[in-house]
Amino acid sequence: MNAQVNFYENKLAYEMDPSDLFEGMNNGEKIIPVDARRPEGYSKEHIPGAINLPHRLMSEESTKTLAKDVLYVTYCDGIGCNASTKGALKLASFGFKVKELIGGIEWWKLDGYDTEGTQGVTLGAKVRCFC
Repeated sequence: MNAQVNFYENKLAYEMDPSDLFEGMNNGEKIIPVDARRPEGYSKEHIPGAINLPHRLMSEESTKTLAKDVLYVTYCDGIGCNASTKGALKLASFGFKVKELIGGIEWWKLDGYDTEGTQGVTLGAKVRCFC
């Protein structure tokens, strides 16, 4: 296999874009978004169906009730934040299947998907990503 194919296969094995997350969640796939930010950020706004598991609090103890047959997709604010990367690393080290959401909640909204919380927005899935 050539190096380019290997690079792109590896990249797709570890990250997901908002449209793939939305489609997977709505097609009954076993996918759970994980908001890796502090509870204050989650309560203000989060992806529908997401659980809040701040990366700073992740441990084998705090994740022991999570199912192992689910794909967890970590996210944070966006490309200027690496809470999702830290959360993905921890979950993977505990034996969970995990991917990171490209662009975080900001790209989720940019693609037109709704959010929940005290400052949640209803965008009506006016999807701007046509991939």
